[in-house]
Amino acid sequence: MDQERIYLRPLRDSDAEALFEYWSKPRVNCFVDMKMESIDDALRYIDDSKPSETHMGICLKDTDELIGDVEAAEETPGTYGIIWNINPRFEGKGYAYEGARAMLSYLFKNTDARRVYAYVEEDNVRSRRLCERLGMRCEGCFKEFISFVNNPDGTPLYENTCVYAVLKKEWH
Repeated sequence: MDQERIYLRPLRDSDAEALFEYWSKPRVNCFVDMKMESIDDALRYIDDSKPSETHMGICLKDTDELIGDVEAAEETPGTYGIIWNINPRFEGKGYAYEGARAMLSYLFKNTDARRVYAYVEEDNVRSRRLCERLGMRCEGCFKEFISFVNNPDGTPLYENTCVYAVLKKEWH
């Protein structure tokens, strides 16, 4: 699953340190429950993802360095949810776009995917723009949809969550 500057490959044990670097401090609340506390957590995560063609590391072509990962899961027949996460040191450079585009292409060419969607917090402007750049349309925004973290007073912080999707017949 090659792109211009990156390629997708299965996660390896040697990726644990790089994976831990960005999963130890999730920047988006929806990933808080995936927070890693140690390299051992990263190794378990890698072990749990093997082997999978729908959970791949995003790696730089020239160095093989892991800079993020992308995962798709079939929710119902033909419908996949997709997530991506990029190490903050590599944000804003188009790598998430290349990685997500590679995964979408793989899904539409090699699986029964008919529809792929992504949930994005309303205030996560970068991911919303990425979805739009990928040709995904915003199908709606669920108000106070889910809580991943608490307010300072301990009550749940409910977030507005947008859903973006693209159909196979719309994929370019």
